[in-house]
Amino acid sequence: MIDKFSYLNNADPNWIEDQYVVFLKNPELVENSWKKFFEGFEFSKKNYNESSEIPENVQKEFKAINLINGYRNRGHLFTKTNPVRERRKYTPTLDLENFGLEQKDLATTFQAGNEVGLGAATLQEIIQHLQLCYCQSIGTEFIYIRDPERYNWLRNKIEVKEKHIFSAEEKKNIFGKLNRASTFEQFLHKKFVGQKRFSIEGGESLIPALDAIIQKGSTLGVKEFVIGMAHRGRVNALVNIFQKNPEDIFSEFEGKEYDAALGEFDGDVKYHLGYSTDVITDKGESVHLTLSPNPSHLEAVDPIVLGITRGKIDQYLLDENKIVPILLHGDAAIAGQGIVYEIIQMAHLDGYKTGGTIHLVVNNQVGFTTNYLDGRSSTYCTDVAKTTLCPVFHVNGDDIEAMIHTVQLATEYRQTFHRDVFIDILCYRKYGHNEGDEPKFTQPKLYDLIAKHPNPREIYANQLIAEGVIDKGYGEKLKSTFEAELEAKYDLSKSIPNVTVKHFLEDTWKHLRLAKEADFEKSPDTSFDKKNLVAIANNTATLPKGKNFFKKIVKLMDDKLTMVKTDKLDWGMGETLAYATLLQEGFPVRVSGQDVERGTFSHRHAVVVVEDTEEEYIPLNNVDPKQAKFTIYNSLLSEYGVLGFDYGYAFACPDGLTIWEAQFGDFNNGAQIIIDQFISSAEDKWRTMNGLVMLLPHGYEGQGSEHSSGRLERFLMLCAENNMQVCNCTTPANFFHLLRRQLHRDFRKPLVVFTPKKLLRYPKAVSSIDELAKGNFQEVVDDVSVEAKNVNTIAFCSGKIYYDIEAEKEKLGGVENIAVVRLEQLYPLPLIQLKSIIAKYGEDKKYIWIQEEPENMGAWGYMLRVFREVQLEIIANPASGSPAAGSSKVAEARQKAVLNKLLKFANQLAK
Repeated sequence: MIDKFSYLNNADPNWIEDQYVVFLKNPELVENSWKKFFEGFEFSKKNYNESSEIPENVQKEFKAINLINGYRNRGHLFTKTNPVRERRKYTPTLDLENFGLEQKDLATTFQAGNEVGLGAATLQEIIQHLQLCYCQSIGTEFIYIRDPERYNWLRNKIEVKEKHIFSAEEKKNIFGKLNRASTFEQFLHKKFVGQKRFSIEGGESLIPALDAIIQKGSTLGVKEFVIGMAHRGRVNALVNIFQKNPEDIFSEFEGKEYDAALGEFDGDVKYHLGYSTDVITDKGESVHLTLSPNPSHLEAVDPIVLGITRGKIDQYLLDENKIVPILLHGDAAIAGQGIVYEIIQMAHLDGYKTGGTIHLVVNNQVGFTTNYLDGRSSTYCTDVAKTTLCPVFHVNGDDIEAMIHTVQLATEYRQTFHRDVFIDILCYRKYGHNEGDEPKFTQPKLYDLIAKHPNPREIYANQLIAEGVIDKGYGEKLKSTFEAELEAKYDLSKSIPNVTVKHFLEDTWKHLRLAKEADFEKSPDTSFDKKNLVAIANNTATLPKGKNFFKKIVKLMDDKLTMVKTDKLDWGMGETLAYATLLQEGFPVRVSGQDVERGTFSHRHAVVVVEDTEEEYIPLNNVDPKQAKFTIYNSLLSEYGVLGFDYGYAFACPDGLTIWEAQFGDFNNGAQIIIDQFISSAEDKWRTMNGLVMLLPHGYEGQGSEHSSGRLERFLMLCAENNMQVCNCTTPANFFHLLRRQLHRDFRKPLVVFTPKKLLRYPKAVSSIDELAKGNFQEVVDDVSVEAKNVNTIAFCSGKIYYDIEAEKEKLGGVENIAVVRLEQLYPLPLIQLKSIIAKYGEDKKYIWIQEEPENMGAWGYMLRVFREVQLEIIANPASGSPAAGSSKVAEARQKAVLNKLLKFANQLAK
């Protein structure tokens, strides 16, 4: 029924008459608000019957109700929300004639006034109230919300008869925040002429708005805010919201070198850096603020912020009421970047919900040089919010009191319903995209208007002077006082020798250190007591009695128990036991991605379902009464959003194992921005460690170009300065130790693992319990099946192809002159171990790199560049534009050709 409230449908009085007839027959069949309205007319039964027409006064009441709903539905189109130019015109308008009413009706008293809280009121009074509620500096979209509780809550807040009036003290406080925002920008403009700072001038109301959210939130139980924003206004927010020392900001503007203690550190521009701090609110409450670092990819930080928020909730807050994520968007970015849609779809999912996000849109009405009419097809930049039925407030950025009222209401809504809410701040950009840009090249008319337009501080100062709240001298003194403070900080900045960058979550990471080169020479001990390991293995493979599990599940679990008895553990068991042992040691584990609960290849079954009730049982949460928590979530069909979320989660949980698994390895390219801008580069840009694990199924098995390659070559191209680890394991035991290694070091690095498909059930890809219980991760695995004195060819390889080579050797029998050496860790390159291999076999032998990927892909280009100890030759498929053949037979033939070439090579050398 709510759809019937659209303006055009409601404009038809016949529809209302029809509804009245339905009401008379069965009141339960009409929408609740109409039902209540019809019930209010005692004269309805008395004056109406099937043989006579509806009395004119009743028809007029219906039309008045129609007008009210017209304002609710379309009032936002006729607001005064644009500070610098007229809004687009929409038709039909809200003129009363469009609702079948006339000017002479203005003085008539209508019972419809009850619908908006006025009681019986004249049509003139009703319209004036609706204009005040829906068509001033705030436009509200909420009519589409289907939940009656949320809908009525918003409607009652919007249509309240007595509007909130700020006290003189509150007005002065708001002006003080606005003064600091404006004065700081002007100070930077004078001191750092032409330097990029991505000024917030034109949208200075953002700063008091952020402050108001923090102040209001703290009164509603919020202890932490996690904020993500692009560069516009970021420097201002750092000083005026996060209370970062201005002298540090000024020092960064000077472009000074980094502190020598940072070592080889590239750093990043000042308007990308993160920060954390505790601030004290006006009421004396301590609130922790976190600003996530982010690149110029405008919306890429969004899932990071949500992941950090969820990590904090899971780890120690345990209450989504205590923490609120705030995302700041640009109007062009929120409309144009698909990641916004992805995070909105995550908002209510079990594995990704955070209790609701407050979205603030700094709507400059232009994206770089692109006019908004060329930047979107939707009416508003925020129309994506309607996907999940979120309310949207459009606010004139020049009306600071309307701005503060709106964000306070939005914060209360978030805390009441734990859902997302959007505030579209209509403002402008005083300069071009940056301070060195000339906006009149592309928007001359707009920038003529902007040049003549007073800034929000001036507008509010004049308002307060007119109201008698302040005099002219008050504002001037406030400005000069802050300018003097900034001048002193500017002078102080000159004595700061270097720029220092800290981890933006310093307190969370203070017990961990940055890695050194020597840390990668050998992996740490990751052994585990064998007796305990066997007990855990049996425990995780035993289903609870008395529950009816699917018979194939029962068999799978029985097979796992058999593995323990026969001492042949497959890949799934190696993985499960890595998690189980970490859990018992107190490390929480989170796994997330598409279909991860069962596993794309049905190898994991971390969650099993009771057949008749669909109750879920998680064996890994039944390892030990004192264990840490295991969580695993099937994600929405997103790579960009979910990988970003889990990366953010790993930031908040350095002492947990956080894993994102791609359904197939090549799907990681849907999240390339997260890989490029965060995973591979964050430590070098922002001094931020992160221990996220990426699992990418990889291997050429005739499945075509889409599902063969996890694009190993792309990750290896990004590797430098020990920024991350890239591995391609071949045994369950080595995978077991690799995962455990992540948490058994006192530093963290992202880990990219190219996981198998075929090897998940390959009879020879098994490990013994001893191999798991003892030792550590082996970066290089030598060939123990041959004697060094008989070897003339050493074939280095990585991943599944090792088993293909061994199978081919077995077919031929007696191939003893080829040693197949597995490089299990590609980066950091285990040079010490590789040199040991060379010393064993001798430098005079033939060394080959063999891979199943085409020659221009895989690890060959990387090995050619970094491994210079011997002269390597390549055996691979020819270079190709596609990762693999679409035909399984062609793929098989190509693989056979690669293997034959190796054997032929070795045989020629033997002769």
